[in-house]
Amino acid sequence: MSAQPAADGIALFAHIGGAATIDRLVEVFYARMDSLPEAATIRALHPADLGPVKEVLKRYLGEWLGGPPLYSAERGHPRLRQRHLGFPIGAAERDAWLLCMRGALDETVADTAAREAIYERMAGLADWMRNRDGNPHDTGGARP
Repeated sequence: MSAQPAADGIALFAHIGGAATIDRLVEVFYARMDSLPEAATIRALHPADLGPVKEVLKRYLGEWLGGPPLYSAERGHPRLRQRHLGFPIGAAERDAWLLCMRGALDETVADTAAREAIYERMAGLADWMRNRDGNPHDTGGARP
């Protein structure tokens, strides 16, 4: 997991406001997942109690954006795709996740350029996470 630099060379983590912004981003993201009808299918993939999931995402995003390595210190290498293979992630799930994240970023990250840079990277990551038929990133053929 590498630090993501902002335009002026500092990590996006610090540029957008550090842990406070990441905490708010994750809270807004999951509030959107809880409330948007378009996100019902991905919300159903999560446990009723989102507390532990929120903490993991906060640690991951903080580190991914160049903050302290809290995620890898606790959980090791992210292996995101491997960790999510038990969940059906196709284009619809990717799009629902990105809808929630787009709204959360719009609400929490004031700097337009930083917000767009983060979203662009997240969109690529979300697309790579698909584990159902049609993922162009798979070289081994169709998945069940």
